Amino acid sequence: MAESKKTEKVSLKVLLLYSIFLYGTWSLVHFFIEPFIKSKVNDVVSELFMSGLLKNLIWTLPAVILICKYNDSLYVGLKKMFTPNKDCIKYLWVFPATVAYIILGKVVKGGDFSIVDTFGMAKIIVVLFVGITEEIVFRGWLLNSTLHIGENKALAINAAMFLAIHFPTWIVSGVFVRNIVSFGFVSIIALSVIFGLLFIRTKNILIPIVLHMVWDLLLFMWY
Repeated sequence: MAESKKTEKVSLKVLLLYSIFLYGTWSLVHFFIEPFIKSKVNDVVSELFMSGLLKNLIWTLPAVILICKYNDSLYVGLKKMFTPNKDCIKYLWVFPATVAYIILGKVVKGGDFSIVDTFGMAKIIVVLFVGITEEIVFRGWLLNSTLHIGENKALAINAAMFLAIHFPTWIVSGVFVRNIVSFGFVSIIALSVIFGLLFIRTKNILIPIVLHMVWDLLLFMWY
């Protein structure tokens, strides 16, 4: 018996309601809860609470629930996206290429490869969680559920949404204007497209997750 084609799509209403929840809740967390937490505990405990607990509750859990609910309507189902396949092997070159790119950037800027003073357990906690939460939400759910509109359109919308989720952090940290006028935001858009293309080509979320972790780890260590 032939496999039936997936015709049902995730509705715009569902995507809008999810986005309002995600951006609204995460903004409230950054503007009100995070400053309070940081004033009461050290950086390690703060990151465990923010990245380990709150981010998974606000980002990962709702996304996984929606992926399960609309599993048959997605470009890649939940089980398949976490199952390694032969296409994953074809794209393993992105890891040494990424490391080489970051090393080249350090060489161009003077070649100082000493670990920065701000790198520590708090940053490691961020690395451990950020790749998982952000890739499941933005590639595993949002991109995955919008690819029916066309790859280029879906990647562009996904990149814009990925950029926007960084705004609350930049505003609280006082770097929003600097990242805009210096065009630092372009790297966020580029990374979103790269992670998205890897997800599309491999039909696997593990490659974007690990690459996201590698990128953040090296940046936290050297920049």
